[in-house]
Amino acid sequence: MLITKVLAPVRRRTCTAVLDLSCCFHASAVQCDLIAPPDSISHIRPIIYDDPPSQLPVHYLRHPYSLSEFRSEAENKPGDHDLQYRLLRQQLDSLHQNFWMDSNTRFYAARDAVLTSLPSTTTARDKEEALSNFYRQWVMQENHWTENYTKEWRARNFELIALSARVEYHKLKGRLTDVLKSGTT
Repeated sequence: MLITKVLAPVRRRTCTAVLDLSCCFHASAVQCDLIAPPDSISHIRPIIYDDPPSQLPVHYLRHPYSLSEFRSEAENKPGDHDLQYRLLRQQLDSLHQNFWMDSNTRFYAARDAVLTSLPSTTTARDKEEALSNFYRQWVMQENHWTENYTKEWRARNFELIALSARVEYHKLKGRLTDVLKSGTT
């Protein structure tokens, strides 16, 4: 009962379009990802996926190569694409969480240092001005860091979208193959 109050479900529909061919070939249960409460420092709400990667041997997770380096072998195994998609999705979530955790930790420490450096007789207006100067300096100081993160996040997100499309293509191809095989026998 507690989980339903803390975690908000996000439903993914099986059929998203009016003329979705996958509905004709496959009827499955609705999947449900859960969104946890926001982290107190990063303010990111972690996602608990309904379809996490299965437990893999440690040597597989630390393998220095990706499936994209071996296209001819990887294209023959659609399950590998699905696994790579799930792993990449988790890596992207970790990148996002870690960046904002680090950024916000440094921000709060610097902000608190500015506030504690003010004399105790400081007026509210002086505190506002000191914080305004701090915020301006912080944005300028962190601009390069944030731009690099944004470029990396966008590149990885685009890669994830492309991999997701490849996974869905292989699923549809498999369903069509199964339908055609069952129709000819």
